[in-house]
Amino acid sequence: MGGAKKAGVAAGTTAGIAAAVAAWDLLQRKHSVLRNYPIVGHLRYLLEDIRPEVQQYFIERNTDGRPYDRDVRSIIYERAKGIHGEQAFGTERDVNRAGYEFLLHSVAPLDPPDDPPRVLIGGPDCSKPYSMALLNVSAMSFGALSANAIRALNKGSKLGGFAHDTGEGGLSPYHLENGGDLVWEIGSGYFSTRTKDGHFDPGQFVENSSHEQVKAVSLKLSQGAKPGIGGVLPAAKVSAEIARIRNVPQGQKCVSPPGHRVFSTPVELIEFIARMRELSGGKPAGFKLCVGNRQDVLAICKAILQVGTAPDFIIVDGSEGGTAAAPLEYEDHVGMPLTEGLMLLHNALVGTGLRDRIKLGASGKVATGSDIVKRMIQGADYTNAARAMMMAIGCIQSQRCHTDRCPVGVATQNPRRSRALDVADKSQRVYRYQQATVAEAMSMMASMGVRTPEQLNPHQLRRNVSEVENHSYAELYEWLHPGELLSDPPASWLGDWAAASADHFPSPYVGTHA
Repeated sequence: MGGAKKAGVAAGTTAGIAAAVAAWDLLQRKHSVLRNYPIVGHLRYLLEDIRPEVQQYFIERNTDGRPYDRDVRSIIYERAKGIHGEQAFGTERDVNRAGYEFLLHSVAPLDPPDDPPRVLIGGPDCSKPYSMALLNVSAMSFGALSANAIRALNKGSKLGGFAHDTGEGGLSPYHLENGGDLVWEIGSGYFSTRTKDGHFDPGQFVENSSHEQVKAVSLKLSQGAKPGIGGVLPAAKVSAEIARIRNVPQGQKCVSPPGHRVFSTPVELIEFIARMRELSGGKPAGFKLCVGNRQDVLAICKAILQVGTAPDFIIVDGSEGGTAAAPLEYEDHVGMPLTEGLMLLHNALVGTGLRDRIKLGASGKVATGSDIVKRMIQGADYTNAARAMMMAIGCIQSQRCHTDRCPVGVATQNPRRSRALDVADKSQRVYRYQQATVAEAMSMMASMGVRTPEQLNPHQLRRNVSEVENHSYAELYEWLHPGELLSDPPASWLGDWAAASADHFPSPYVGTHA
């Protein structure tokens, strides 16, 4: 009898709660579904909330997922765990569809080298060049990532001898804690090197760039996922720690403006890069951008020629790159994809005779060995990866980076969530992932019959233009000869080359090329 009585009480309580919810649903005016379907209508919102997880784990095929499909995610996870990323029974990709790309192997393959080559970053005006790995940690800020995530990435880079880009959110103690090499990135907010009114502070720059771990300094002009806009960190998220690292007031909205205060013309940009190099004591200095239009790029090239000094490196970020948060329209429709942006900048530097002085990094959905090889064929000297490195330390692509509810402690400032990320274990994973991915790239190059990245060429990468026809990159794209823009610009470049000026950026841009 006692059990039956308790069950009756529970049923009565449940019925009472349901009646209260139904009454509220009928009276509230915000959700039409609930007014017409009280109680049952909540099922719709529940299913909507778990739709991404259902899609990712139960519906999508291995090659369908976005931004990264399951096959690529599996490669990253397995390499991070030290498991061989092998597959039985053949590829699941449609090798005949338009847009499919493939590398050409050699009938006389080589043995891969014992040690992968590195890229020396530093032009004639750099007194402290840096030897860069072929794959490095791309820009991700403390604030976007947790302290433990930054620690793990940096410790992994220390173990593997590759570079870790700080992102624009400032040089934090967590970047410096484990001794990994750093590329210190500065954005339009000048965090960790700003005055109280938001201007660049050369004194703080000298102090922070003097750290032994800081091997290069980079000025962020734009990023692929949201080119042309700045960022806002809400006041509630500007903790005492964030405020101290970024040199901003605690509890106040932290804004990165769309554009920079340190330059307004191409000449001023190049002069500021030279100033960064000088203030850092001769360390490599460069900039990162998502390519927007060709006249911008050519204006920068003309400024380099006019000023007489060049950036030591330029990082090209593709519009397919990631971010903690950005407007969907920007992610989907603004900025140039990495393939086109990288080749445009590479050709502009070749055509102006500057390519030998400037190293090019490529960032934007670099995750596998084949990605590294393709980007080097397209003009890069080295590559950077962000989301792939996040996956190596445990990211499951839940796409909740902007909510502070990352389920694995990577992209959150919530101490309870971030404690789940074990630095000792995850640093080993990022180390293993980077080592295995570079080794795979070197193995693929050896299969193609080349010993060094310099031997790669556009003939070795082909793309299907239809289901029955494919062409090499050498045929699909125009490749300039050294100094060609200075002596005899081709007709397809002539209009933009004539319109570009070292004294101003085109605004608004009016395309003149074919």
